Amino acid sequence: MTTITPGDAARRGPGLAGRTLLMSGGSRGIGLAIARRAAADGANIVLLAKTAEPHPKLAGTVFDAAAELEAAGGHALPVVGDVRSDDDVARAVGAAVERFGGIDAVINNASAIDLSRTDAIDMKRYDLMQDINARGAFLLSKLALPALREASRSGRDAHILTLSPPLNLEPKWAGMHLAYTMAKYGMSLVTLGLAEELRGDGIGVNSLWPCTLIDTAAIRNLPGGAAMAGVSRSPEIVADAAYAILTSDPRTTSGHFFTDEDALRRAGITDFTRYSLGAPEDRLARDIFL
Repeated sequence: MTTITPGDAARRGPGLAGRTLLMSGGSRGIGLAIARRAAADGANIVLLAKTAEPHPKLAGTVFDAAAELEAAGGHALPVVGDVRSDDDVARAVGAAVERFGGIDAVINNASAIDLSRTDAIDMKRYDLMQDINARGAFLLSKLALPALREASRSGRDAHILTLSPPLNLEPKWAGMHLAYTMAKYGMSLVTLGLAEELRGDGIGVNSLWPCTLIDTAAIRNLPGGAAMAGVSRSPEIVADAAYAILTSDPRTTSGHFFTDEDALRRAGITDFTRYSLGAPEDRLARDIFL
């Protein structure tokens, strides 16, 4: 298989120019990298995020992200809102349709994490993870379905892409952090169910998960974060993988739980060293659930 550069990933497909993506979160980190990759093609990107004000430890608001996407060549619409709110999600869907005429792809990126064990986790944190992760992915996908069906009927490629891991019933993962596993697997069940439910509509529904830790501000703010970042890959590996999926044929690419490496191999990228941040490939920290 021929190796191609990340900037050329999946350019054998139609690209994302003029297509409209609706993403939950995206103010920073992996979500922003995915949005920035789409913006480079001239995509329209609607970001639904709570970050109206600067965070004391994490740089970037939804407005900063939108400005960055415009500078990268895209068209951005920041929507301040919470993926847990039915009204906010409906408002974001409506804004996308009103501003850009439709929705071609939904990216369920927003997520909350708490790796506490069962006896230690606060139930407010449990509810937060369930509401953002599982319910949020379900709600955003659900409310965007009419627009996605219209895109597919009009001959445009329609996708739902969720940042969630492969479903794996090996007891190890539930036993390590049950509450978080339930919330993330809830997102993955959205992929499993909607891929089957929407097969006749020609809408591609897939999940994407990194093979290694990804260097983000959130990682760097954890105890030992600098060391963790040193054995991580850059967010661009997930961005290029998402691009490869979003530029694939949704009628033949659906119901998959891709790792970033899987998605890139399908696009012709077999050398991942360019995404490493200094550590040899065999020293990179593997992500959980794999």
